[in-house]
Amino acid sequence: MNIRITWLAVAAALAAGGAHTSAHAAANAVRVCTLPGSPTAALDQAVARAVLKTAGVVATFVTHGIDDDGGDDGISAHELASALGRDCDLVAGFPRSSVADASGSQMIFSQGYLRSGYVSVTLRHPRAATPAADGKETVAATWSSPSQLIAVQEKNARFDLENTSELTVDAVAKGRAQRAIVWYPAVVAYQRAHPQHQFAVAATASPYADWHLVFASGAGMRALQSRIDDALARMNEDGRLAALTRGWTLPDSAASEAHSSAPSLESTKASYGRSAMHGPGAIIKVAATTGGNAPAFDHEQVEHGQHLYSESCAKCHGAQLEGITAPALSGPAFAPAANSHLTIGGIYQYMSTNMPADRPGKMTDQEYADLMAFLLYTNGYDTGDAKLTSEAAQLSTTPLNAGPRH
Repeated sequence: MNIRITWLAVAAALAAGGAHTSAHAAANAVRVCTLPGSPTAALDQAVARAVLKTAGVVATFVTHGIDDDGGDDGISAHELASALGRDCDLVAGFPRSSVADASGSQMIFSQGYLRSGYVSVTLRHPRAATPAADGKETVAATWSSPSQLIAVQEKNARFDLENTSELTVDAVAKGRAQRAIVWYPAVVAYQRAHPQHQFAVAATASPYADWHLVFASGAGMRALQSRIDDALARMNEDGRLAALTRGWTLPDSAASEAHSSAPSLESTKASYGRSAMHGPGAIIKVAATTGGNAPAFDHEQVEHGQHLYSESCAKCHGAQLEGITAPALSGPAFAPAANSHLTIGGIYQYMSTNMPADRPGKMTDQEYADLMAFLLYTNGYDTGDAKLTSEAAQLSTTPLNAGPRH
């Protein structure tokens, strides 16, 4: 199935694809784009106008935003990098988080102008419904986005995967789901378009829930980003920024749990190092933890898995598994030192069913097993003599804690 990738996946590819320094911006008005499909696009433009005016920067706004040829086959990193250099100098409304922050990209970012996140949404006055025979709650989530990754951590639930964040909210409004995990601005946008629906919003306990909107540009635009940061600071102090973003700000009741569970960017960076598989020095690991042995895998699988990862996963998860807008697949947010809530089998089942995002399930069982071997190796597990099979990976109940290799 071909489906246009979500605006968050657009941001991931944009960050992964690098950014061009625009000669146009040095001599002309700064060209500002927004991300296609983002429910905050109008807000992003309004904030950009006010910030750039405060900074004394002349700007023009690209009406079509960052886009490709309008087809349904998604937007590649190459197309996005070309659009940034050809059409845009600055992206308003780029999403960043402490877990998937695009810090490994060639882009630079301003401070955040709107803190938002993924929330749990129900109807404020739900209609009575017949309980499901199996007792499970139907939870809606947006396909190929952090909301899907948060939703699959829910217990005793079945999932209704929708193609857009608007449809995810609509699933609750129309009764297709009892609850939704969705980006909060999508709730605001939906309720403004459909004021007859009233929603209750609560926090989600996930490190993937906390996000900020920022301005993003190429590495050659540092002077511009410095002026933007100064303007944001002034607007924050005099209340203009709060006035612009009023109505879009995450409620305190929905922000507290997500924020407290999200590791800070600096603490995440301090907790682990990143290296290539054959680079000098492995990822630093803590002592081995209990919970049973991980299934065996060999070095050949690791090498093949690394190749598969580079082809199908790095665009969203980062070349070094550091996370861009899809979560990091290395480090404490993914494989903590102890007490992981994810099992190896759970990760494998989710990956083999839902990934890669552009073509879920496109790999063979053995390819998914080889990819799992690469993830295990990268997170500190040693190779052995036996091959990892799809069945062994799927049946593993071992928690995915940081492996024992030093």
